[in-house]
Amino acid sequence: MVKAIKVMLVPNNAQNTKMFQYAGAARFAYNWALAKENENYKKGGKFISDSELRKEFTRLRNSDEYSWLKNISNNVTKQAIKDACIAYKNFFKGLQYLSISICNQINQNRNRYNIYLGKSKA
Repeated sequence: MVKAIKVMLVPNNAQNTKMFQYAGAARFAYNWALAKENENYKKGGKFISDSELRKEFTRLRNSDEYSWLKNISNNVTKQAIKDACIAYKNFFKGLQYLSISICNQINQNRNRYNIYLGKSKA
């Protein structure tokens, strides 16, 4: 038997602000990682591993332009980047399975007696 416990959080203003900052930083890291993956894909590259993206994000985090990320726990952005990489890979796995299933349906619906010779049908 599985039991569930409901917990209601009642944060004060400081905690509420911190939770919104964490959510914003996670969303920023997730979108940044997806943008990097898309940019790499358009250039014809393979998937970028989450460890490489985290290293690059750490360099970005230490820059002056993104110094606001230093107030956020590293674990928040690390998990967001991992989630983005998993989602990106699963997206392409889903396309692969979809194309295989479509090809199987097309092959099952074809008449087996058709033979294609160039542009003419015999």
